[in-house]
Amino acid sequence: MTSHDTPEADMLPGLRAAVDDARAKAAATRRRKAAAWEPAATDPVARVLVDIALAHLDRPFDYAVPVAMAHTAVPGARVKVRFAGQDVDGFVVERAGETDHTGALQPLRRVVSPEPVLAPEIAELSETLARTYAGARSDVLRLAVPPRHAATEKVPSEAAPALPAATAPRAWSDVEHAAPFLRRLAAGESPRAVWSAAPGDDWPAMVAEAVAATYAAGRGALVCVPDRRDVTRVDAALLALLGEGHHVTLTADGGPAARYRDFLAVSRGARRIVVGTRSAAFAPVHDLGLVVLWDDGDDLHAEPRAPYPHTREVLVTRAEQQSTAALLGGFARTPEAQQLLATGWARELTTSREVLRRRVRVEAVPAEDRAVGTRIPRTAYDAIRSGLTSGPVLVQTPRAGYAASLGCDTCRTPARCSVCSGPLALAGPAAPPHCRWCGHVEQAWACPTCGGRGLRAPVRGEARTAEELGRTFPGTTVRSSSGERVLDTVPAAAHIVVATVGAEPVADGGYAAVVVLDTWLSLARDDMRAAEEALRRWLNAAALARPGGHVVAVGEPAHPALQALVRWDPAGYARREADERAQAHLPPAARLATVTGDLGALDDVLHLLDVPEGAEVLGPVAVGDEHRVLLRVPWTQGPALSAALGDLQRVRSARKLDPVRIQVDPLTI
Repeated sequence: MTSHDTPEADMLPGLRAAVDDARAKAAATRRRKAAAWEPAATDPVARVLVDIALAHLDRPFDYAVPVAMAHTAVPGARVKVRFAGQDVDGFVVERAGETDHTGALQPLRRVVSPEPVLAPEIAELSETLARTYAGARSDVLRLAVPPRHAATEKVPSEAAPALPAATAPRAWSDVEHAAPFLRRLAAGESPRAVWSAAPGDDWPAMVAEAVAATYAAGRGALVCVPDRRDVTRVDAALLALLGEGHHVTLTADGGPAARYRDFLAVSRGARRIVVGTRSAAFAPVHDLGLVVLWDDGDDLHAEPRAPYPHTREVLVTRAEQQSTAALLGGFARTPEAQQLLATGWARELTTSREVLRRRVRVEAVPAEDRAVGTRIPRTAYDAIRSGLTSGPVLVQTPRAGYAASLGCDTCRTPARCSVCSGPLALAGPAAPPHCRWCGHVEQAWACPTCGGRGLRAPVRGEARTAEELGRTFPGTTVRSSSGERVLDTVPAAAHIVVATVGAEPVADGGYAAVVVLDTWLSLARDDMRAAEEALRRWLNAAALARPGGHVVAVGEPAHPALQALVRWDPAGYARREADERAQAHLPPAARLATVTGDLGALDDVLHLLDVPEGAEVLGPVAVGDEHRVLLRVPWTQGPALSAALGDLQRVRSARKLDPVRIQVDPLTI
C-alpha cells in the first residue's frame, strides 16, 4: 500500500474544503460587519449627552451612526456609547450631517431603545436648569426621564377618547378677573396669573376647569402639586369634569412599571394632561398650553437631589421657553410669586373682601387665658364646643408624638439624657422618658440643677393634645392624623380631628371650626422663612373650614403673621416680606448660593471663583461637620453668579479637586 492510499490521505480533500468554506464564511461575516459599521447615508453624526456627572465633560459628544442603527438612533433615544474606555448610557439629542471633530468618530455601541423618551424641549430645559443651578445636565435628566421598563415599552399606548362637551366654568365665579383668564385659555392664548385662593374654595375643581379650558383649545396641561394627597384630589376633579382616559398621574406610588407606562403615554402624545408631584414638572406634554403650580411655598417642591431645582423655577422656565400660560395658586403667597406680579410677568387673581368676610371668621387670642388652660384659652374652647354642635372640628398642632421635649417641673431646666446629654421625650402617658438621640431610657431621672424629679412638657405633640381634648370633651370622638397615620378625609359627623402640619384631612362639607395651637412654636424656627412658612401652614388649615366657619389661632395677636391670618391677607403679607427682604438684600431681591465642604476645599473655591461684580462673600462658617460659604449678589447679577459657579465646577472637575456641594437659591439658609 502506498502512502497516498492511506485513510488519512483520503480525508485531506474534505478537510481542505471545510477549511476553505469556514474561511469564506468568516470573510463574509467580516464584510457584513464592516458594512454594518459604515456610517449612515443620511445624518451620520449623533450628538449624545453622556450620563457622566463631571462638569468639565457636561456637553454633547459626536458619535458615528452605523448603517444598522440609522433608523433607530433617533433624537431622544437611549444609546450605549464608548466613553473613557467604558460603555456608558446616553441620549441622542440631535442627528447631524457633519462634525467639528477632526479625527475619526467612535460609532455608537448600540441603541438601547428606539423610543424617543427625551423630547427636544426637555433637552433644552435641562440645559437651562443646569446653567441656572450650576449643575450637570445628566443630573437634571435623571430627574426628568424615569428608568426604562422594557416590557412596558412594548405595549402601545391607547389613544384618548373623544373630548366631552364643554361646560361653563362655575367654581371661579367669586374670583375677580378669572373670567377673562379662562376665556384667554379657551382661545389658545397664554395668560399668566398668580392666584390667591379663598377659604372654602374647591381648588382642585378650579384647577380642573382651567385645565379643561386649555384642553378644549387643543393644547395640553401640566399640574404640579406638593404630595400624593393633592394629586388624588386633582385626579378626582379631572375625572368628574372630563371623564376617564384624558389624563395621567405621575407619582412614585404606582411602582416603576406604572410610572413608565404613564410617562410613555405622555411622551407618545396619547395623554396631554398630567398631574403629579415635583418630578412631573419635566413631563414631555405635547402641545403644552398651561402649567399649574399649587402651593409653591411647600418645601416638597424643592428637589433634594443635585442640582436642587425648585418646581416653581422649572415651570416658570418652561412657560418662558414654550410660550405657555401659567397659573401659580395657593392659599398663601410667597415673595417669589409676589415678584412675578411686581415685574409684570403675571397678573393677580383674588377674591373680594366681601366674599372673604362671608366665607370665614378668623380671630387670634393669646394663650395666657387660664380660665380653661394655658394651651386652650376660653375663646378656643368655646369655638370647639360650638363647632361640635354642627360638624367636625380641626385642631392643628405643629408637633407630632406625645411630648417632644421635657423640662424640670420645678426650675424649668431642660431634661437631658444622663448618657449622651440628648433631649428627653415621652412616647406616651405611661412610658418612661427616653432620649431622642441615643434611645436610653431614664428610669429615675433627677434634675441636676435643683434635684427635682417632676417633669413637664413645654412642647406637646398631637397625641398628648388628643388626650387632653378627650378629657376636656368627654364622650366626643377624637381622631389623630400625623406621621404614618395620615387621614385623607373624614366624615361630616361631629368629632375632633387633631392633626400635625400637612396631615390635615379634608372634611366632608368642611370643618365647623378650626383651632390652631402653639403658633409661637411655628414662629420660633431659626430660619429666614419662618414667619412666611407659619402663615402658609395656618392658612392651609383655616381654608378647610366650611363657609361661615370659625377659625381661632392661639398666639400673640399683634404678630404681623397672625394679623395677616386674621385679615386673610396673604397678598399684603407677601408684599411686606418682599419689601423687608429687599432692604436686607435677601431673596427674592437678591440671588444666593451656598458652597459647602471642608475648609481646604472652600479655600480652593475662594481662590478659583471669579466673583461677579457686586457680590458679597460671607463665611466660611461651621455647619455640622462641614463649613459653608454664602455668596450673595443683586437679582440682576444672578445669571453672572450661576455662570461663575458653573465655571468653578468645570475647573474643579478637570483638576479632580475635593468635592463641594453648590446650591443656588437654597430654600433655607
